[in-house]
Amino acid sequence: MLKTRILTAVILAPLAIALVFYAPDWMFRLTAALLLMIGCWEFHRLAKLNSTATWILYSLQAGLIILMYLNWENLNEYAGVILVSSCIAWILMFLRLFGYRENQVAGLRFQAISFASALASITSCWFAISWLRDQAHGEYLILLLLIIIWAADVGAYFSGRSFGRTKLAPSISPKKTWEGVVGGILLAGLAAVLVGWFAPGLDSPFLPLIALTAVTVLTSICGDLFISLHKRTVNLKDAGSLFPGHGGVLDRLDSLLPGSVFFATGVWILSS
Repeated sequence: MLKTRILTAVILAPLAIALVFYAPDWMFRLTAALLLMIGCWEFHRLAKLNSTATWILYSLQAGLIILMYLNWENLNEYAGVILVSSCIAWILMFLRLFGYRENQVAGLRFQAISFASALASITSCWFAISWLRDQAHGEYLILLLLIIIWAADVGAYFSGRSFGRTKLAPSISPKKTWEGVVGGILLAGLAAVLVGWFAPGLDSPFLPLIALTAVTVLTSICGDLFISLHKRTVNLKDAGSLFPGHGGVLDRLDSLLPGSVFFATGVWILSS
């Protein structure tokens, strides 16, 4: 399984970087939309929606992204409001982590909240990464975001395996530990500093960069737990099967969903 995960990552990472650096803006936004729409479709399994609710969710999500895509120039004027509102929405969604109990039933309330969470998470992520791409040196901003999340994932995995003792959220994700969180933040911080030194346009002062990295890592971990909460509630191992060894889009992008939003908001604050 680990070899399959590594092989898939080795193939996907260059493709993602090529898209970030070489695709025109419209193609980048469109490709991101198509990928996230697959994630929206996967969400119907995590929310245990019936066929009618699934198609309503998918239609609403497609309509939202199409409207935002067609009115992109106007939306850019309100980027700060949209990003801050998205952060507030994510904080509210994170509160679900504290209310989770083992053997929780996927009843009507769970389905309704998960339906709204799907719309909020997919839409906010698409706007955040699209907005980042539009900024000066936007390609390097997204590269920094991806490296932070990838480094945090690697750091958490190996430090958790080597030193993990204190469980982070045992009822949601038994393998995650606080030691893994610390290892993820440390490796992501080191990676962010290295990228910041060498990449053009990323000359942010040391402390703001470290703070931005820490917030991005912490929220990305919460995003991972957020998707895991749904999978545990409906007894699914993976949200999908698109990526061998990784599962579906939501299994692979769970950290990016909120991480991109808080990262983009931090960039907006630092550049204001």
